[in-house]
Amino acid sequence: MITIVSGLPRSGTSLMMQMLTAGGMSAVSDGDNPKGYLEWERVKQLPKDPSLIAEAEGKVVKVISQLILSLPDGHDYRIVFMQRPMPEVLKSLDEMLKRRGTYEPGGDTSAIEELFQRHLIEVNRFLAAKPNTKVLRVHYHRVLREPQTVAEEVTAFLGAPLDIKAMVGQVDGSLYRNRMK
Repeated sequence: MITIVSGLPRSGTSLMMQMLTAGGMSAVSDGDNPKGYLEWERVKQLPKDPSLIAEAEGKVVKVISQLILSLPDGHDYRIVFMQRPMPEVLKSLDEMLKRRGTYEPGGDTSAIEELFQRHLIEVNRFLAAKPNTKVLRVHYHRVLREPQTVAEEVTAFLGAPLDIKAMVGQVDGSLYRNRMK
């Protein structure tokens, strides 16, 4: 079984990866993630080389939602799909671009929002048609409000003996900065 954490950008995937690794899962990552993002650069090659996902057998790997569409048959997948309100995703993306110095103010985000919504529909259809795939949708706000319950649900979904207390210890509500009022 391959465990995947996915979702739109800025939806809480890094937090879930941190929870799962704290709970005892081995992650496929580059190992040079000082901020704990647990990224694996090679996963971007999934559309050209779907066989590389086999390296994640028995482990957890972060796969952005766009790349989910390239998952090959032949593996059993358990996907923890993070969800966050679209206005917060867009605001968080803006803040990230500001920190990187690439933000262009005054842009209309409605086209991006529509693109993301269509993309989520496509991903959901793809996943629903995959008999070798089970999906647990986890709302970012629930992780912040009910980390114990969410950790228990994720552990049950994965059927893995994870350290729930350690998972809960990764949740830091002070990092929830891009709230929509």
